[in-house]
Amino acid sequence: MAKAASSLRTVVFALAANVCTAVAKLVGALVTGSSSMFAEAFHAFADSGNEVLLLIAQRRSGHPPDEQHPLGHGRAAYFWALIASLGVFAIGALLSVHQGIRDFVYPESTSSFRVAYVVLVVSFLLDGVSLLQARRQLMNEARSLRRTFLEHLEISSDPVARAVFAEDAAALVGNLIAFTGVALHQLTGSSVPDGIAAIMIGVLLGFVAFRLAARNGDILIGGQASAVLRTRIGLMIAAQPGILAVTELLVTFIGPRQAWVVARVAIDQGLSGAGVQSLVRSVESVLRHESPFIARVDLVPHGR
Repeated sequence: MAKAASSLRTVVFALAANVCTAVAKLVGALVTGSSSMFAEAFHAFADSGNEVLLLIAQRRSGHPPDEQHPLGHGRAAYFWALIASLGVFAIGALLSVHQGIRDFVYPESTSSFRVAYVVLVVSFLLDGVSLLQARRQLMNEARSLRRTFLEHLEISSDPVARAVFAEDAAALVGNLIAFTGVALHQLTGSSVPDGIAAIMIGVLLGFVAFRLAARNGDILIGGQASAVLRTRIGLMIAAQPGILAVTELLVTFIGPRQAWVVARVAIDQGLSGAGVQSLVRSVESVLRHESPFIARVDLVPHGR
C-alpha cells in the first residue's frame, strides 16, 4: 500500500506540474508564434493526458480479485499505460512534427522572444522537480530490491513511476531543444531552426512512446521477469532441503510489484505426503520473505 501511495503521489505531482506548464507554453506559443513553443505545448498537454490515464491505471489495478479475475486486476495498469503511450504520446508527437513541417511550408515571424525564454526556464524547473520526485520513488524501490537505479528503471514492474520518469526526462530535453530553437531563430532571423526544433521534439515524444509501449505490451502478453530475477528465485528454490532441481521456472507479473512464480521441481522421493506439503509451504514462505513483491507461488513437485 505504501508503494502504491508513493506512485499516486508521483503521478498527481507530475499532473499538477504539467497542467501548469502546458497552459503557460500554449500562451507563450500564441504570443510568440514559435513553432517549437507550440510543439512543447503539445508535449505538455500530451504529458497531462498521459497522467490522467495513469491515474485511471492506478485506480483500476487496485481492485481486489473476483470470480472473473482470480489473479486480481493488476494488469489493468499495463493496459491503461499502453493506451497512454500509444494514444496520447503518439498524438503529441504527430502534432509536433506537423507543426515543424508547417513552419517550413508557411514560415511565420516570431516575436517576444523573452516570453518564450521565461516560460521555458520556469517549465524546466517544474519538470525538474517532478523528475526528482519520480526518481526518489524509483531509487527507494531499487534500494529495497538491491538493484542499481538504471537496472530498476529498465525492468521495474511499475508502469506508472516508469512513465512519469520517462516523460519528465523527455520534458527537460524538450525544453532545452525549444530554447535552442528559439535562440537560433532570434540570432539568425530564420524560422528554420525553430521548425527543426519542433520536429525534434516530436521525434523525442515518439521515441518515448515506443519504448513505454514496448515494455507494457511485453508484460501484457506474458513476458517473463528479467533473467537476473529468475536466476535469483531459481537458486533460492533449489537451495531448499528436499528439492533436487528446478526443472522449469516461470516468473511473470500480474500487476505492479506483483510477481507470480510457477516452478516445476524434482524432489526427494523419500518425502512423505505431509513432507511435500511442508516443503511447498516452506518454499513459498522463503520467497515471500525474500521479496514482498512476490504475490503468488505455485510449486509443482515431481520425482527425479
